[in-house]
Amino acid sequence: MPEVPSSAQQAFLWLPYPPDTPQQTVTGMTIKASVPYDLVTEPRYGNVAVRFTLPAGAREQTVVMEFDVLREEHVNRPYPRAGAVIPASLARTQRDGAAAGEIALWLQPDRRVPVDGLIREWATETVAGHTSDLGRARAIYDYVVDNLTYDKSGEGWGRGDIFWACDTLRGNCTDFHAVFIGYARAVGIPTRFEIGFPIPAERRAGEVAGYHCWAEFYLEGSGWVPVDASEAFKHPEKRDYYFGAHDANRVLFSVGRDLVLPGMAGDPLNFFIDPYAEVNGSPISTVQRRLFYTRK
Repeated sequence: MPEVPSSAQQAFLWLPYPPDTPQQTVTGMTIKASVPYDLVTEPRYGNVAVRFTLPAGAREQTVVMEFDVLREEHVNRPYPRAGAVIPASLARTQRDGAAAGEIALWLQPDRRVPVDGLIREWATETVAGHTSDLGRARAIYDYVVDNLTYDKSGEGWGRGDIFWACDTLRGNCTDFHAVFIGYARAVGIPTRFEIGFPIPAERRAGEVAGYHCWAEFYLEGSGWVPVDASEAFKHPEKRDYYFGAHDANRVLFSVGRDLVLPGMAGDPLNFFIDPYAEVNGSPISTVQRRLFYTRK
């Protein structure tokens, strides 16, 4: 946690709290901190955060979150592989009314991922000739994997700015999935952004330096279909696998972008994976995060 000036009127630190999902079960959560905290829920997507209240004059210190997580592979692939003709009978039908609110949410633009104008024009060109949501989603996935390069050199990458990614045709997982999500939403396919940490399959214990993000799109009659375009680029032999599957070697921490956490005064968060702190309503960038794991 950051050091807090003695003149501070208000100071908070927020950490993402990993959720339970059909593929992820979190147990045994312990939080070690010398300052008070509570759990708060971000209202738009339902992300949970641990909010620490930092007293004026608090010295720099460490907060520790420890938990066990059981993570399962997510596979939802009730359709042909690449190159197969997808029948028009799989075209979108009226969406499930019970899920209409959630589905509509994942059709909305993000600040760095608009879905109108040039994005809609480019997306429409990409899916030309495809008559089903499944076919359109696969066409967009193939476009992203074929045209973007996983390249974290220089500046600009990692923000998930769809125009930057389309202009430079490179970036990290955030940039890959900004294009996939933006194009899919632009042609009417609900698509959600998810972010967490990768857990190396080849090591039983260690430290994870960087985050990983991925996507899911909604297919009527099949539900949420997992996609990981950046992993497909890095592992061409798994291109078909990552259209319809997420491996178990990842832990989800939050979903969605442009997040406003309870008590925040600053601009919405582009995404929520790292600690975020404010003093007197202004963001501070001195918070450091380290993540360690041990397989059991």
